[in-house]
Amino acid sequence: MILAVTALAPPASASAASAGAGAGEVTFTNGGVTLHGTVVAPPGGSKLPGLVMVHGSGPHSREDYRDQAEAFARQGIATLIYDKRTEGYSQFSRSYSTLADDALAAVAALRKRPDVDPARVGVWGLSEGGWVAPLAASRSSDVAFVVTLGANGVEPSRQQAWAVENQLRRLGMDGSIVRMASSTMMRQLVGGGVFPEAHYDPVPVLKSLRQPVLGLWGAKDVLTPPGEAVRIFRESLAHHTLRVFPDAQHQLRRTTDGFDKLPGYAPGYLELVGTWVHDQPTASTADAPPAQDRPSTDVTPLAWYEPLWLQLAVLVLLLAAFGSGLVRRIARPARWLSVLGLLSVLGFVVLDVLIQLSMGKGLGPVVLGRPLPWLALQLLSLGTVAATIGTAVAWWRTRGVRLGVLLAGGAVFVPWAVYWGLLGV
Repeated sequence: MILAVTALAPPASASAASAGAGAGEVTFTNGGVTLHGTVVAPPGGSKLPGLVMVHGSGPHSREDYRDQAEAFARQGIATLIYDKRTEGYSQFSRSYSTLADDALAAVAALRKRPDVDPARVGVWGLSEGGWVAPLAASRSSDVAFVVTLGANGVEPSRQQAWAVENQLRRLGMDGSIVRMASSTMMRQLVGGGVFPEAHYDPVPVLKSLRQPVLGLWGAKDVLTPPGEAVRIFRESLAHHTLRVFPDAQHQLRRTTDGFDKLPGYAPGYLELVGTWVHDQPTASTADAPPAQDRPSTDVTPLAWYEPLWLQLAVLVLLLAAFGSGLVRRIARPARWLSVLGLLSVLGFVVLDVLIQLSMGKGLGPVVLGRPLPWLALQLLSLGTVAATIGTAVAWWRTRGVRLGVLLAGGAVFVPWAVYWGLLGV
């Protein structure tokens, strides 16, 4: 969305911006990777403040931020937007240190422009960029100031667990499936090393900053714990201006509940950035932290019985034990154990992947706080427990090896299902 020029009156010192925004292509390198960007600036300007926009998480191109860059340019700010690196950055691999160095390379490129005042170039970071932009500023005095949107004061794993629970509760879910997805599953991902930068602590970096920081949050943010973030920024930063927009979500878009995006940004957001960049106040000020439905919680390390390799080994054991009952005819309780056990285990694996990919969306109607697939898995798990008891009785009579294998699978299944919430309320 492109905001109307009339909504963004430029400061008197930047009258050149009123004619619109010009653009110039730039390239810069970091660690052997060449990045491409665009400088959006008012034509004919001189000694302009500069702003490098640092991306949120996931793949992003410069076009994702062009509307805001144009708005800032109309306020007399030369703004550099660039395509985010793809080399070394994925769902399972990323380095905030490398991303911070990318931002510093962009700062260096912007400071070289003849229409930019090199002493007034700062960084702007959204979400993940709220970790990266302060880190870049902490490494170089070339960064004159920092602007953050939806920044976190907590570790990425803690933030993500909080966000997952918000999404599931919004869909009407409660109980064991919420605990499984936001706690057990998250701890397994972190412990298995498939959640990059999970334990990055932003507080030491914030405490080291000497540049002025403008921190902005939406009070209805459901991805970043905004109340905690405001408090942590206020307590950690030496020079800060912290503002909360009441009817805004994570990206400072207008919203009704934090999940939807209404047209336009929060009233006053774009103007505030422009005014603040041109003239940072000398005294620190902060809005009151917004209310949160509940605090975020640490994602604790895995106990000795929880490592991913052990979970995978248990999964293989269960599939082999229950699958053995499909080979030849056996007692009826054991046949039930074989079928119900396989359906429970395989069904859980599929549902676990779906939750990770969709954040719980598309799982169908919710009954008693449970989506129908989860409710079905819980019923199958109860049936597996009952069949395990029946198989134990049959095995006691015959002491057969094949029944013993199935019974062992059922015995292992019970604590496994309790751990993953399939036998929880």
